[in-house]
Amino acid sequence: METIDRKGGSALWHQIGEILAADIAAGIFGPGEKLPTEPDLMRRFGVSRFTVRQALGHLEHRGLVRAEQGRGTFVHKGVLDYSLSKRTRFSKNLIEQGFEPGGELLVHEIVPAGDRVAAYLKLAAGASVIHRRGVMTADGVPIELGDSYYPADRFPDFDKARLQYQTISAALASYGVTDYERLSTEIEARMPTAEEARLLRQPKSAPLLITRKLDADVNGVPITYSESMWSAERITFNVDLR
Repeated sequence: METIDRKGGSALWHQIGEILAADIAAGIFGPGEKLPTEPDLMRRFGVSRFTVRQALGHLEHRGLVRAEQGRGTFVHKGVLDYSLSKRTRFSKNLIEQGFEPGGELLVHEIVPAGDRVAAYLKLAAGASVIHRRGVMTADGVPIELGDSYYPADRFPDFDKARLQYQTISAALASYGVTDYERLSTEIEARMPTAEEARLLRQPKSAPLLITRKLDADVNGVPITYSESMWSAERITFNVDLR
């Protein structure tokens, strides 16, 4: 049984979490590898199941591991190298590096375009746009919290199209947008709000990378403007100018 400080000021679950985090950093548990079971960890540290679950929850909140129902807890595969290019595609970026893309839609609504959104999409101020907010994941770990805007007149019933098609590209193709390119990407950094940190399951002390991007169809007509918040601990951007 591994000794932990039961009389110190640090909670037992926090000590266990830090020990396991050090094991991951040292490569004792490699990317994609399954951690010991809860009973194994209970025996290793001489603590209750509740304490072990608190420690594992702490690791998951930091983005170091992911829990899979009925299978166990696995080490996250590490930092994602995300390519920014004229033909950036979220799912393709992840799949090529062995990550499984996923996500959760939080908001779908039709709203008047604000000044910034209208200017990027070349719409009249106040024109109707589709606003979608969602959390995108890699192997179940949140990496992006994004707000996307589409011209409502061009993409009616877009929520139904997204349910029907697996990817954004396929949904856009159903409206005749068979291809599209990135016109611009702006990047900056800032600290998260409490809500952003909660949705990305990261500490409030960890910074975000913010991207503002504009995509257009083959005729150069803007189709979507997005503002995304990325967990800087979990991603690096590779700008491809080719």
